[in-house]
Amino acid sequence: MEVLNIIIDTLFSFKAYVMLPVIILVIALAVRMKPGPAFLAALRLGVGFAGVFLVFDFFVGTIQPAVEAIVLHWNLDFTVLDVGWPPLAAITWSSPIAPLSIPLIIGINVLLIALNQTKTVYIDIFNYWHIALIGALVSGLTGQIALGLGASALLAVYVIKMSDYTAPHVEENTSHKGVTISPLSVTGLLPFAVLMDTLYDRIPGLKKWEINPEKQGGKMGILADPMMTGLIMGFLLGLAAGYSLKLLLETGVHIAAVMFLLPKCGELIGEGIHPVSSALKDRIKKRFPKKTELYVAMDTGILMNNKSVMINGLLLMPAALIIALILPGNRVLPLGDLPNLISVMSVIVLVSRGNILRSIITGLPIIATYLLISSAMAPLYTELSAEAGMTFAPGVEITAFTDGGNQVRFFLYHLFQLKLWTLASLPFIGAMIYLARKRAQKQTISNQNGPES
Repeated sequence: MEVLNIIIDTLFSFKAYVMLPVIILVIALAVRMKPGPAFLAALRLGVGFAGVFLVFDFFVGTIQPAVEAIVLHWNLDFTVLDVGWPPLAAITWSSPIAPLSIPLIIGINVLLIALNQTKTVYIDIFNYWHIALIGALVSGLTGQIALGLGASALLAVYVIKMSDYTAPHVEENTSHKGVTISPLSVTGLLPFAVLMDTLYDRIPGLKKWEINPEKQGGKMGILADPMMTGLIMGFLLGLAAGYSLKLLLETGVHIAAVMFLLPKCGELIGEGIHPVSSALKDRIKKRFPKKTELYVAMDTGILMNNKSVMINGLLLMPAALIIALILPGNRVLPLGDLPNLISVMSVIVLVSRGNILRSIITGLPIIATYLLISSAMAPLYTELSAEAGMTFAPGVEITAFTDGGNQVRFFLYHLFQLKLWTLASLPFIGAMIYLARKRAQKQTISNQNGPES
């Protein structure tokens, strides 16, 4: 355990955009890419992710003061502070279960591949904490590490399978073959997204309505450009915050800049991962003819050059603030996790085939559940964060809007308490997963047959 703790501490002392290229380089060399192209591919990937981190830090630095100004300007009172994901990661890695989580998840992934139960190579170890956190919560609740590991194992299987089912949608919307999305916070929403999109196909009128910045750029004019949407959202945010003309203009240009820079970073990530995933696929075909393909699971950075993903997330941000103001039982004003809506809602955009009308309608109830769950879990997260060594002002409760309000983790936490509502929900959840699987199979066939199919 001590050795594993040292390894984990060393591993996570590096930034994700430093270690991930190393992992990709090792994979590239293992599948016999030439050292020069392999190094350049890994470097492009690392620089692209570093750019995403830098731009998001800038984005948060713009959004947070504006939301804080809105609270002061309108004299709002929320009892729970949204501080984003870092305290949750701290809870995870300070838990006794943490050293066992990484080898457990890797072992499950390898076993599923060996048994032909998955095509996903889940290399995104920096998002393992999403899976390990449920183990920390369950082991803390029950006092049983074995139950905590069982919860993490169950969630790992779910996330890996959802990554399988997400891959065809990634290929359809981005043309990235052999790549899928990894985080629980994103792929965990896939079954609900498929269910809602299936319902829309059965609603007269709505099934024909489409707003797709990727396909309808000409019809939408300059509004199809994420920069323009960012500028408008920045102006509206500044007006709501009571900003001066100077700050209002700066906020608009800042968010427009973010909407321009993130797609450029996404393109660079795509340039880095594409040759590696292609080489991996070719190597597998030669060595294991029965394994037709594998998917490399990555963070959502590869989707940041999709206009629909960008605009959908940006439009849902003010919607989240409005819902927070009117939702009964909510105690959280989205702040630290608010920009994360671009990322976590991306799978909904993929399933909606870029139709942001559908993805926004689907996103609204998801936002409502984020708020209610993160409010309900705030006392627990505050207590566990304090035990992990984090300090907050007396009487302040903390949470994370999206990660703290994650629906799948909330469900499993109560399932291991044998709550009746979770047991009653299992058939419905199973049906949604089955629907997601059937949609993925259909989309795979469509991708193979080409756009004319």
